[in-house]
Amino acid sequence: MLVVSFLRTMPRMTTHRIHNFSAGPCTLPLEVLEQVADQLPDFAGQGLSVIEMSHRSKTVVHIFEEAQQLIRELLDVPDDMHILFLGGGATFQSGMIPMNLLAPGSDGGVKSADYTHSGAWAKKAIADAKAVGKVNLVFDGTDSNFTTLPDPATVNASDDAVYLHLTSNETIGGVQWKDFPTIDTPIVADMSSDIMSRPLDFEKFGLVYAGAQKNIGPAGCALVLIKQAIVDQCPGNLVNHLNYANHVKGQSMANTPPVFQVYLIKLVMEWLKAKGGIAWAKDMADQRSKLLYDAVNQHSGFYACPVDERYRSTMNVVFTTPSPDLDAKFVDEALSNGMSGLKGHRSVGGCRASIYNAMPIEGAKALADFMADFAQRNG
Repeated sequence: MLVVSFLRTMPRMTTHRIHNFSAGPCTLPLEVLEQVADQLPDFAGQGLSVIEMSHRSKTVVHIFEEAQQLIRELLDVPDDMHILFLGGGATFQSGMIPMNLLAPGSDGGVKSADYTHSGAWAKKAIADAKAVGKVNLVFDGTDSNFTTLPDPATVNASDDAVYLHLTSNETIGGVQWKDFPTIDTPIVADMSSDIMSRPLDFEKFGLVYAGAQKNIGPAGCALVLIKQAIVDQCPGNLVNHLNYANHVKGQSMANTPPVFQVYLIKLVMEWLKAKGGIAWAKDMADQRSKLLYDAVNQHSGFYACPVDERYRSTMNVVFTTPSPDLDAKFVDEALSNGMSGLKGHRSVGGCRASIYNAMPIEGAKALADFMADFAQRNG
């Protein structure tokens, strides 16, 4: 108790915050971080932190239930869809999905799934699926260097496919599905970098998964929304931890779950609800991205964005300057001006600004102003 008392009596230091444009782990709401700082040594007067609590305790179970309910309310998740918090992130899910849905049935027959190849993260999911079963590519963006997407109305499911997988937003390439195909086959979607940023029509989806470290909370947890009809397809011969049915039955606690991450997810969801929910998030995403794309367009002789304007991401704005040397100079000078995380992914180079829900509009304005100034000085 002496340590707790000491921490409580320490004066709060002035918080120094820069604008963090990292793709993930990304910026979190300052209000949430301050709330965590206040609650961490002694959660709810219980004399210990939430990190130390048993996941079977009433307090932690209640945290999980509140987080699930907030997500259900904010996204209007239907009753037949389970909400899971699982360790391992989205990459783990891209492997679990084919293991549960594409593995040979009891008759030994080979199953197939449709995949759209829209960029780096779709490529990883396709590789995992090919290790389990047959993959049909219903879209391949290789020829366009992954700078565009198909009209959703032109995407048709294969006759033998058990699901269609797509990556709703490619974090590295900056391309985003603005709408989704309408097909009879259930859609399985990796929504790691744009979930909670716009409304979703869950009639189209059988399973949605997302790494937490962009719009939901800290790294180390994946959100999985899975319909009961998909759970019913999971085979009984998978090891326990890899079977979605076991996680549904265990209510995300089939093993010791990522308690601290879910606690932060709950706080972030409370923050999002207080701000105005998904409608607010969509409006702010549109405003932030417009500021940056306008900056690119207004200095089109200096900046270039390779992505088809119809499918430019509202979460990850990618652009280049006239040379790799200027790209590096841009990133360095931006950091000196209080803006970090703007270096493009190593596989594509250039610059990238990730502007998730917690990025204040002031951050986007500061970056847009800096872009104008940098172009004027170096153009």
